[in-house]
Amino acid sequence: MSESAERDTRHKARMERKKALVDEKIAQAQDEYGLLLVHTGNGKGKSSSAFGMVARALGHGMKVGVVQFIKGAASTGEERFFRRFPEEVSYHVMGEGYTWDTQDRQRDIDKAVAAWAVAKQLLNDPEIGLVVLDELNIALKHGYLSLETVLADIGGRPLLQHVVATGRGAPPGLIEAADTVTEMGMLKHAFKSGVKAQKGVEF
Repeated sequence: MSESAERDTRHKARMERKKALVDEKIAQAQDEYGLLLVHTGNGKGKSSSAFGMVARALGHGMKVGVVQFIKGAASTGEERFFRRFPEEVSYHVMGEGYTWDTQDRQRDIDKAVAAWAVAKQLLNDPEIGLVVLDELNIALKHGYLSLETVLADIGGRPLLQHVVATGRGAPPGLIEAADTVTEMGMLKHAFKSGVKAQKGVEF
Protein backbone atom coordinates (compact mmCIF):
# COMPACT_ATOMS: atom_id res chain seq x y z
CA MET A 1 0.00 0.00 0.00
CA SER A 2 1.35 3.43 -0.92
CA GLU A 3 1.95 6.13 1.69
CA SER A 4 -0.96 8.14 0.32
CA ALA A 5 -3.33 5.17 0.49
CA GLU A 6 -2.21 4.40 4.06
CA ARG A 7 -2.82 8.01 5.05
CA ASP A 8 -6.28 7.92 3.50
CA THR A 9 -7.09 4.70 5.39
CA ARG A 10 -5.95 6.17 8.72
CA HIS A 11 -7.93 9.33 8.04
CA LYS A 12 -11.10 7.33 7.32
CA ALA A 13 -10.68 5.32 10.53
CA ARG A 14 -10.20 8.52 12.60
CA MET A 15 -13.23 10.16 11.05
CA GLU A 16 -15.36 7.07 11.71
CA ARG A 17 -14.39 7.17 15.39
CA LYS A 18 -14.98 10.91 15.54
CA LYS A 19 -18.39 10.59 13.88
CA ALA A 20 -19.44 7.99 16.44
CA LEU A 21 -18.47 10.32 19.29
CA VAL A 22 -20.18 13.35 17.73
CA ASP A 23 -23.35 11.35 16.97
CA GLU A 24 -23.45 10.18 20.59
CA LYS A 25 -23.15 13.74 21.91
CA ILE A 26 -25.89 14.95 19.54
CA ALA A 27 -28.17 12.12 20.67
CA GLN A 28 -27.61 13.07 24.32
CA ALA A 29 -28.28 16.80 23.77
CA GLN A 30 -32.07 16.82 23.83
CA ASP A 31 -32.84 19.88 25.99
CA GLU A 32 -34.33 22.91 24.22
CA TYR A 33 -34.79 26.35 25.75
CA GLY A 34 -33.85 29.96 25.16
CA LEU A 35 -30.13 30.54 25.55
CA LEU A 36 -28.25 33.46 27.06
CA LEU A 37 -25.10 34.13 25.04
CA VAL A 38 -22.37 36.59 25.96
CA HIS A 39 -19.85 37.98 23.47
CA THR A 40 -17.01 39.75 25.25
CA GLY A 41 -13.27 40.40 25.03
CA ASN A 42 -11.04 43.08 23.53
CA GLY A 43 -11.08 41.72 19.98
CA LYS A 44 -13.24 42.76 17.05
CA GLY A 45 -16.39 40.86 16.17
CA LYS A 46 -18.67 40.87 19.21
CA SER A 47 -21.49 42.94 17.74
CA SER A 48 -20.79 41.61 14.24
CA SER A 49 -21.38 38.07 15.49
CA ALA A 50 -24.60 39.09 17.23
CA PHE A 51 -25.93 40.72 14.07
CA GLY A 52 -25.01 37.61 12.13
CA MET A 53 -27.34 35.79 14.52
CA VAL A 54 -30.05 38.35 13.73
CA ALA A 55 -29.77 37.42 10.04
CA ARG A 56 -29.82 33.73 10.96
CA ALA A 57 -32.92 34.15 13.12
CA LEU A 58 -34.72 36.05 10.36
CA GLY A 59 -33.86 33.23 7.97
CA HIS A 60 -35.79 30.90 10.29
CA GLY A 61 -38.81 33.20 10.38
CA MET A 62 -38.15 34.51 13.89
CA LYS A 63 -38.86 38.02 15.11
CA VAL A 64 -35.94 39.90 16.63
CA GLY A 65 -35.50 42.76 19.07
CA VAL A 66 -32.35 44.90 19.17
CA VAL A 67 -31.38 47.42 21.83
CA GLN A 68 -28.10 49.26 21.41
CA PHE A 69 -26.64 50.64 24.61
CA ILE A 70 -23.84 53.27 24.44
CA LYS A 71 -23.87 53.38 20.62
CA GLY A 72 -26.02 55.97 18.92
CA ALA A 73 -23.94 58.97 17.90
CA ALA A 74 -23.58 57.64 14.35
CA SER A 75 -25.62 55.32 12.17
CA THR A 76 -24.22 51.87 11.39
CA GLY A 77 -24.58 49.56 8.43
CA GLU A 78 -26.39 47.03 10.64
CA GLU A 79 -29.00 49.60 11.62
CA ARG A 80 -29.54 50.75 8.05
CA PHE A 81 -29.93 47.18 6.84
CA PHE A 82 -32.16 45.72 9.54
CA ARG A 83 -34.48 48.73 9.57
CA ARG A 84 -35.56 47.49 6.15
CA PHE A 85 -37.52 44.79 8.00
CA PRO A 86 -39.73 46.72 10.44
CA GLU A 87 -42.24 43.86 10.75
CA GLU A 88 -39.54 41.40 11.80
CA VAL A 89 -36.95 43.55 13.62
CA SER A 90 -37.73 45.94 16.46
CA TYR A 91 -34.59 48.11 16.40
CA HIS A 92 -33.77 50.62 19.16
CA VAL A 93 -30.64 52.80 19.25
CA MET A 94 -30.59 54.13 22.81
CA GLY A 95 -27.08 55.47 23.47
CA GLU A 96 -25.39 58.76 22.64
CA GLY A 97 -21.87 57.56 21.97
CA TYR A 98 -18.89 56.05 23.69
CA THR A 99 -18.21 57.05 27.28
CA TRP A 100 -15.09 59.02 26.37
CA ASP A 101 -17.22 61.10 24.00
CA THR A 102 -20.22 61.73 26.24
CA GLN A 103 -18.18 62.51 29.37
CA ASP A 104 -21.39 62.75 31.40
CA ARG A 105 -21.83 59.75 33.69
CA GLN A 106 -25.28 60.68 34.99
CA ARG A 107 -26.62 61.23 31.48
CA ASP A 108 -25.12 57.89 30.43
CA ILE A 109 -26.88 56.24 33.38
CA ASP A 110 -30.20 57.83 32.42
CA LYS A 111 -29.83 56.63 28.83
CA ALA A 112 -28.93 53.10 29.98
CA VAL A 113 -31.95 52.96 32.31
CA ALA A 114 -34.22 54.11 29.47
CA ALA A 115 -32.65 51.51 27.18
CA TRP A 116 -33.23 48.79 29.74
CA ALA A 117 -36.92 49.73 29.96
CA VAL A 118 -37.17 49.05 26.22
CA ALA A 119 -35.16 45.85 26.58
CA LYS A 120 -37.52 44.65 29.30
CA GLN A 121 -40.49 45.11 26.97
CA LEU A 122 -38.77 42.95 24.37
CA LEU A 123 -37.85 40.35 27.00
CA ASN A 124 -41.54 40.14 27.97
CA ASP A 125 -42.74 39.59 24.39
CA PRO A 126 -43.23 35.89 23.57
CA GLU A 127 -43.44 36.76 19.86
CA ILE A 128 -39.76 37.73 19.79
CA GLY A 129 -37.39 34.81 19.42
CA LEU A 130 -34.07 36.67 19.74
CA VAL A 131 -33.11 39.78 21.70
CA VAL A 132 -29.75 41.45 21.05
CA LEU A 133 -28.48 43.66 23.88
CA ASP A 134 -25.61 45.35 22.09
CA GLU A 135 -22.94 46.84 24.40
CA LEU A 136 -24.92 45.86 27.49
CA ASN A 137 -21.67 44.61 29.00
CA ILE A 138 -20.23 48.13 28.91
CA ALA A 139 -23.27 49.55 30.72
CA LEU A 140 -22.90 46.87 33.39
CA LYS A 141 -19.15 47.32 33.64
CA HIS A 142 -19.55 51.04 34.40
CA GLY A 143 -22.36 50.42 36.89
CA TYR A 144 -25.03 52.17 34.82
CA LEU A 145 -27.42 49.27 35.45
CA SER A 146 -27.94 46.83 38.30
CA LEU A 147 -26.64 43.38 37.37
CA GLU A 148 -29.21 41.79 39.70
CA THR A 149 -32.08 43.57 37.92
CA VAL A 150 -30.72 42.69 34.48
CA LEU A 151 -30.30 39.01 35.37
CA ALA A 152 -33.76 38.85 36.94
CA ASP A 153 -35.41 40.35 33.86
CA ILE A 154 -33.47 38.07 31.52
CA GLY A 155 -34.32 35.09 33.69
CA GLY A 156 -38.01 35.90 33.50
CA ARG A 157 -38.18 35.95 29.70
CA PRO A 158 -40.29 33.51 27.63
CA LEU A 159 -38.97 29.94 27.72
CA LEU A 160 -37.74 29.75 24.10
CA GLN A 161 -36.45 33.31 23.72
CA HIS A 162 -32.70 33.68 23.09
CA VAL A 163 -30.67 36.66 24.35
CA VAL A 164 -27.26 37.88 23.19
CA ALA A 165 -25.30 40.43 25.23
CA THR A 166 -22.21 42.04 23.71
CA GLY A 167 -19.42 44.32 24.84
CA ARG A 168 -16.05 44.32 26.55
CA GLY A 169 -15.71 43.59 30.24
CA ALA A 170 -18.69 41.33 30.82
CA PRO A 171 -19.10 41.06 34.61
CA PRO A 172 -18.49 37.65 36.26
CA GLY A 173 -22.14 37.34 37.30
CA LEU A 174 -23.34 37.64 33.71
CA ILE A 175 -20.75 35.14 32.53
CA GLU A 176 -21.81 32.70 35.23
CA ALA A 177 -25.48 33.03 34.26
CA ALA A 178 -24.82 32.60 30.53
CA ASP A 179 -25.19 29.34 28.63
CA THR A 180 -22.54 30.21 26.03
CA VAL A 181 -19.71 32.71 26.43
CA THR A 182 -17.30 33.69 23.68
CA GLU A 183 -14.28 35.86 24.36
CA MET A 184 -12.98 37.64 21.28
CA GLY A 185 -9.20 38.06 21.39
CA MET A 186 -7.22 40.62 19.43
CA LEU A 187 -4.04 39.60 17.65
CA LYS A 188 -3.89 42.57 15.27
CA HIS A 189 -6.08 45.56 14.48
CA ALA A 190 -5.65 48.00 11.59
CA PHE A 191 -6.48 50.98 13.81
CA LYS A 192 -3.27 50.43 15.76
CA SER A 193 -1.40 50.91 12.49
CA GLY A 194 -3.07 54.27 11.93
CA VAL A 195 -5.91 53.07 9.68
CA LYS A 196 -9.23 54.81 10.30
CA ALA A 197 -12.48 52.90 10.81
CA GLN A 198 -13.69 51.55 7.48
CA LYS A 199 -17.31 51.63 6.32
CA GLY A 200 -18.71 48.12 5.98
CA VAL A 201 -16.02 46.66 8.24
CA GLU A 202 -16.07 48.70 11.45
CA PHE A 203 -19.50 50.31 11.23
